[in-house]
Amino acid sequence: MQTIKCVVVGDGAVGKTCLLISYTTNKFPSEYVPTFGQRWRHRPPRHNGGWGVGLSHQTSSKQSFLTFWSRFHYLCMQAWLPLVFDNYAVTVMIGGEPYTLGLFDTAGQEDYDRLRPLSYPQTDVFLVCFSVVSPSSFENVKEKWVPEITHHCPKTPFLLVGTQIDLRDDPSTIEKLAKNKQKPITPETAEKLARDLKAVKYVECSALTQKGLKNVFDEAILAALEPPEPKKSRRCVLL
Repeated sequence: MQTIKCVVVGDGAVGKTCLLISYTTNKFPSEYVPTFGQRWRHRPPRHNGGWGVGLSHQTSSKQSFLTFWSRFHYLCMQAWLPLVFDNYAVTVMIGGEPYTLGLFDTAGQEDYDRLRPLSYPQTDVFLVCFSVVSPSSFENVKEKWVPEITHHCPKTPFLLVGTQIDLRDDPSTIEKLAKNKQKPITPETAEKLARDLKAVKYVECSALTQKGLKNVFDEAILAALEPPEPKKSRRCVLL
């Protein structure tokens, strides 16, 4: 079975984990748990009717990169080292053929800047996330996240992803931002940044309502499978 590796990056608390949990389980998590510490996700197989997607335990996959992360997690646990990324594996049907979609959730906290790139090798596509109601996370797309991934993986395609769009029109959120002379990020502003940074495109979604959620991963898969250059040269390799 062919694999697609998708790594999700962005500031802490912008909704990266919720994005992945909502997509893979059709459920929104009830509480926020930062992506660091000794955590490893595995869930029983299930099917999403519209997608025909089954979620599988990553250690059961024969794909080398998932096996590697299983072993890496074991070593982290034995040494009491913090795990800075979680992963999820789903099976998606594309053109009647099954693919393993490996989704890697990374910790955005600055403390893990040196460890986070360990999840980057062999990446087919990145999702660079920001919250549409967090101007600082939007600014960090340009200042931190795109420079980081393009430094390590200069030929790997990436999408700019706006999260938490359900809060864009929320009165209390708008009021809170206004107190700091800020306002939600508009789609037009985000699309311009995506063009300036040479992202494949800008997409946005809500993990809570699932509006636009499926489209985020549809576009990520397309970006990974249909690059303008041969795929082998687009995968991230750390030297």
